[in-house]
Amino acid sequence: MTDTSTATSAVATTRDPGLLGQTVVVIGGSSGIGLETARQARAEGADVVLTGRNPERLQAAKLELGALSAAAFDANDPDALERFFRELPEPIDHVMLTAGAPYYAPLAELDFERARRAIDDNLLLRLRVARYAAAKMRPAGTLLSMVGAGARKPGVGLAVMSSISAALPALTANLALELAPVRVNLIAAGFVDTPLSASVLGDGLERRRDQLRATLPIRRVIEPADVAALAIHIMTNTALTGATFDIDGGEQLVAGQEES
Repeated sequence: MTDTSTATSAVATTRDPGLLGQTVVVIGGSSGIGLETARQARAEGADVVLTGRNPERLQAAKLELGALSAAAFDANDPDALERFFRELPEPIDHVMLTAGAPYYAPLAELDFERARRAIDDNLLLRLRVARYAAAKMRPAGTLLSMVGAGARKPGVGLAVMSSISAALPALTANLALELAPVRVNLIAAGFVDTPLSASVLGDGLERRRDQLRATLPIRRVIEPADVAALAIHIMTNTALTGATFDIDGGEQLVAGQEES
């Protein structure tokens, strides 16, 4: 005879999609974290608008997701970026920015022009996106961008990117006040297993994966889907603004880790 006092019954629960009826713009949405964020946004009921530099890859992403639209341009071209937002039908709800290339070099070898471009591509780009996007966004929408968590640590060759990484949380907090009620947040990611990571590390990719699996507290490598899930949570939780969210698998907790 079944002991009904200890029997467990499953209760089916359903919920509405978290982004139903909303529009998510992903700058850098043709691959990696941006594409996965767009994919999860679609699963949550959102329409998505994609941008990227590579027209062929962008078109493939548009077709895969059934995106509302896609625009191929370099986000670090101020005129092209301004034109994109000016011509974008309003209103929109969320903007996810994954663009911005890193630059690493020791001081003795520093190319000051490349350093200036890194500051422009990572810091000033966010200011431009904030200015152009804000007028198009619904209240409680999200302006969300990314930075590498590993660059926070001091090290030889990291002066430029560490300085940018230190500045971005302050920029995020200030923009959260200035653009309110639009919410502004930052994701600080450790190593993420993306095509970009593969192109940077080359033959060292598998060694890096093995090292992270052995040493990270989570015992696995962070995937684009992990970061995208955090991005969707930030979009749907309307209490979150002015904050920096770490997602590094516990890398900061482990002494002696290699930089991401």
